[in-house]
Amino acid sequence: MTVPSFEIGAGYAVYRGPVTDSGVHRHAAFQIAIAPRGEVAMVDAAAVRHQSVALLVPPMVRHRILAAADLLTFFVEPHRAFADRLRERPGGNALTAAPDLADLSVDEITREPSTEVDPRLVRALTMVADRSVPMPDVAAAVGLSPQRLRALAQRQLGMPLTRWRIWARLRRAAEELRDGCSLAEAAVTAGFADQAHLTRQMREMMGVTPAAVLPVLRGQSRRAV
Repeated sequence: MTVPSFEIGAGYAVYRGPVTDSGVHRHAAFQIAIAPRGEVAMVDAAAVRHQSVALLVPPMVRHRILAAADLLTFFVEPHRAFADRLRERPGGNALTAAPDLADLSVDEITREPSTEVDPRLVRALTMVADRSVPMPDVAAAVGLSPQRLRALAQRQLGMPLTRWRIWARLRRAAEELRDGCSLAEAAVTAGFADQAHLTRQMREMMGVTPAAVLPVLRGQSRRAV
């Protein structure tokens, strides 16, 4: 039996272990779900079932994952170089089979930042992760008007920066939970109003609750990020 594991790094996260049927949700990162044995199955927003040894879900694409005894899942944030490769794949903004990614490793997704995403936008993504920086100040710091920054994010990332900020907060909350904080402490530290707010946002964006992932997170040793 595979022991569940979870790793968070700069621009990515990796989970290996069992999954239960999730609710409909959408990530702010690319998701690559790989079945070490058999196939992984998901249902898209049109209720169409997709099944393959590996499935690719672009950012902000609604889907739900079906239960599996063992699954390897990569989350690749859109400002990484590997995300450039994923954007070039056929299928566009849709859930697709990706059997050629079945042997994907962590090393392949962590090598370097994107060369295609506008550097101003990459800097904005870093600043947005800091909950204390208002959006107008982010735009000013990267030399764009708020309107132009919003348009750039929508064009290159397919999402508003407000959605990215939620993803960054969820990532921070996961790090805090992994390092021993309570659910309430992790929620506030990451920028959520309270534990209930964290739970709602994680369910909407990842299809799971903090309580469901807590045992896996607590089983991990502290990793440098």
